[in-house]
Amino acid sequence: MTSKLSGKRALVTGASSGIGRAIAIELADAGVELAVSARREQALERLADEIEARGKKRPVVLTADLSKRGEAKRLAERADEALNGIDVLVNNAGVGIGGTQANIGDGDLARELFETNYWSPLALVQALAPRMRERKSGAIVNVSSIGSYLVLPLAGHYSSSKAALSRATDAMELELRDTGIHVFHVMPGPVETGMLAELAEVPGGEKLLAKMPHGNAPALARKIVRGLERGRRVLVYPGLLAATRHFPTVAQRMNRSLSRVVDVNDPRVLQGGSAGDPLAVAAREAFERKSLAAAK
Repeated sequence: MTSKLSGKRALVTGASSGIGRAIAIELADAGVELAVSARREQALERLADEIEARGKKRPVVLTADLSKRGEAKRLAERADEALNGIDVLVNNAGVGIGGTQANIGDGDLARELFETNYWSPLALVQALAPRMRERKSGAIVNVSSIGSYLVLPLAGHYSSSKAALSRATDAMELELRDTGIHVFHVMPGPVETGMLAELAEVPGGEKLLAKMPHGNAPALARKIVRGLERGRRVLVYPGLLAATRHFPTVAQRMNRSLSRVVDVNDPRVLQGGSAGDPLAVAAREAFERKSLAAAK
């Protein structure tokens, strides 16, 4: 059966690995023409090769570093020109920092994290939503995190940036509800990705993650594409964490006990992402090698 998304044009950020990569593949399988973006050109080209090998149109590869102010606006312009319009914007790019609030503070790493996780999604919406409004048709998928409600120690900056995106998305849904633009708020919990592998390197992180339900990126991507087709407004995945959104105080009380395995006295700061610290990069690359080998 032909997907309702067939023939649409989409920009997917953070598409070089993990959730973004899986979303790109699922959208391509649904007949969507793609522009894919991330910092790593080689990884994006591998993704484009895979999609083309599946008999789908090769995506346009657009490298961008969304931690830099102004880069999101330029990316939107490039994607809009390359595809002659964007019908679906998937704001998936995100980075994390492992460390306490007192050690990280408001330094460059923290500000780059907020630029990537919060300001860049809003800049992309600002750049692309006006033409969607003119057409009275379009979709914005903001991938925040269940961490908006369930805060983990040593991941406070990530959680606060995703909480900001969550609240912005809720406002956006109200503001755009009569424009023909579908706003879809996606809140993943622990999903087997390179970012989760980085979190496992935080002191006590592996023990904490072992206590939580896990999902996988392809399954989440399928749910996102189905949600786009059906006009869903909110998706929490894994579903076992859905109650967290409705009962955040209870969930955080339980989390207070679970998170005691994390060493909050460790003074280190671990920068995540493909341009992060060597330890984080090594964990991410090991996960990606394992995932690629398993897919063959």
